[in-house]
Amino acid sequence: MGSWRSWLPLGLVGLVILGVVALVRSIEGPEPLALTGSCTVAGTGLTLTAEQASSAATIAAVGRARALPERAVVIALATAQQESTMRNLDYGDRDSLGLFQQRPSQGWGTPEQVRDPVYSAGKFYDGLVRVRNWESVRLTDAAQRVQRSGFPEAYQKHEPLAQQLSAAFSAPEPNRLTCSYEPTAPGGRLSQRTTAVAAVVERELGATTTERFGAVEVDPAAGWPAATWAVAQAERLGLRSVSFAGSEWTPAGGWVPSDAGPGAVRLELAR
Repeated sequence: MGSWRSWLPLGLVGLVILGVVALVRSIEGPEPLALTGSCTVAGTGLTLTAEQASSAATIAAVGRARALPERAVVIALATAQQESTMRNLDYGDRDSLGLFQQRPSQGWGTPEQVRDPVYSAGKFYDGLVRVRNWESVRLTDAAQRVQRSGFPEAYQKHEPLAQQLSAAFSAPEPNRLTCSYEPTAPGGRLSQRTTAVAAVVERELGATTTERFGAVEVDPAAGWPAATWAVAQAERLGLRSVSFAGSEWTPAGGWVPSDAGPGAVRLELAR
């Protein structure tokens, strides 16, 4: 990740880092931002809230960063839909919390950890890959072996939705997902927000980034899945555009042709 540290006076580095850490935490949670937008998946009639799209994109990205097959992502998305409707809940049955309604008392992690979407998705995948024949058994059977729910058949009905979402997040093309929302005036310094966004990109996508003034460029090898992830996260991250390989997305106009080259996936922050 490109850095501002090389030109900052040493005495200011600590203060700036504290500011960046605070911004990253405000983006990552555990308390989700109050998102107001909505997202649609092309060709499906499927509409999600911005919070649901953000959660789904994170779950898919964590699975992809672990080099897991698409079947794992489908199972995880269906499970999160059943457990929380892909919302990062601060309540649940007994001490269940988060996207997967994981229980701290049962060893899933601390309350803060299980409400971290990256952590909770990772813990689900950890459990899934230990299930014998998880790739070939029914989705609900694989999910139940991880979750141990009182309603073991409940996950199966969400398989079609999960397949549609997984296909959209892995598609090697634009326009599979688009989101719209009313941008609000961003808070915080642009340089710190840029660094915070880069940190989130690297943590969720496992991709390298370069910071520009008011923009984050993602390794082009991350491709369209990274661009689609960024659109799903745009309101959460405070983005005004996402561009890659001849297409650009904005919250007001959706996807349109642009002069963006085949280089890095570019995330422009609102100013």
